[in-house]
Amino acid sequence: MSLQQHLQTGLTSVCRCWAVTRRDGRVFGFTDHDEGLSFEGIEFKADTGLTASALQQVTGLAVDNSEAVGALSGDAVTEADINAGRFDGAEVVAWLVNWRDVDARDVQFKGSIGELKRADGAFHAELRGLSEVLNTPVGRVYQKPCQAVLGDGTCCVDLTAAGYRTDIAVEQVEAGRVFRFKQLAGFDDRWFERGRLEVRTGEAEGLVAMVKNDRTEDGVRVIELWEELRMPIVAGDMVMIEAGCDKRIETCRLKFQNIANFQGFPHIPGEDWLMTYPTEAGANDGGSRYS
Repeated sequence: MSLQQHLQTGLTSVCRCWAVTRRDGRVFGFTDHDEGLSFEGIEFKADTGLTASALQQVTGLAVDNSEAVGALSGDAVTEADINAGRFDGAEVVAWLVNWRDVDARDVQFKGSIGELKRADGAFHAELRGLSEVLNTPVGRVYQKPCQAVLGDGTCCVDLTAAGYRTDIAVEQVEAGRVFRFKQLAGFDDRWFERGRLEVRTGEAEGLVAMVKNDRTEDGVRVIELWEELRMPIVAGDMVMIEAGCDKRIETCRLKFQNIANFQGFPHIPGEDWLMTYPTEAGANDGGSRYS
């Protein structure tokens, strides 16, 4: 019997099930039924205290809104994971399910987690619908710096190639954001500036942060992040540090040998052209200013 047929009987046995997939690939299942359920390879746990406000779904391109509320539990959504940002932007799928026959189910919502708050031993997760991305400006911007993200499909730089990243054990760390290494040979100063640091082992495993500064002080390499990692990191933990790009055409040509894929407009006239006027001096043949 399909879910629609079940609902038409007038005597129903339905509940809600939610699957949350984090960006690191871990999947968490929740249900507001009083017993656990299982389908699509996911175990939906009933002991999490998860509830959901009424799902507001609209026609057109307006954003669907909802909120999930649940108790913080040690084996599901932990306060430490929320602090670390591991649930930020996680994918969410919600079903209405006949708990007597889980094959009778219907997807009610697909989207992602927006704002995530915690208080009094519980979390409140704002859910954003698929149409949320339509609020994001798209299209090219005509500017001198490159618009691509280093290593993406438009940039095409292979960051796994030798010289663009390194795996190294943490030696000294201050305030979760300043790392000091006695040995980081083979990389020029400022090589990792504007790059990424990803934690590979330890409590902070999987967390990623952007590099603010990369400099040498008294023979020691100092890697400073823009923000501190939101989980403890200690000496001996392994991190991967990736080269950075300042979006200039000179960097694209000399550091990455990738000038053919440069996505900026380095020769676009600047604001000084607003004040220019015709003159008799110089060559006025309509040719390139950069030849």
